[in-house]
Amino acid sequence: MAFYENVFIARQDLAQAQVDALADQMTELLKGLGGEVKKREYWGLRSLTYRIKKNRKGHYVYLGLECSGAALTELERQLRLNEDVLRFLSVRVEEAFEEGPTAMMQKREDRGDRDDRGFGGPRGDRGDRPRRRDFDDAAPAMGVN
Repeated sequence: MAFYENVFIARQDLAQAQVDALADQMTELLKGLGGEVKKREYWGLRSLTYRIKKNRKGHYVYLGLECSGAALTELERQLRLNEDVLRFLSVRVEEAFEEGPTAMMQKREDRGDRDDRGFGGPRGDRGDRPRRRDFDDAAPAMGVN
């Protein structure tokens, strides 16, 4: 059996209890097909980048799955048929799931992979690009004003 990560977005007008019931329904479906939910997280009611089916927000739910491809296909079919689910995405992962919360549930200062400006790491010297003053010095020679 392979490992998959599945995230689905439920409608904003559902209560959190209804979203949990939907996640429980998907968990039971997988168990019936021989799969298993290894990790489950509710990421909360979050704003969508663009409106989907007249919704501006959605309840995000993450499922870490260990199942066969046929079980995942059936899960995706059920998600597609459910009117409360706006979107879903399933991705196959190579290794088992890490212990602890996912990156979405960690606080920003706990992630440790970003610097204080919010970029991916230290910027360092960009030696392959000429600096602005190099262009300014070369502009009269190139006939640029």
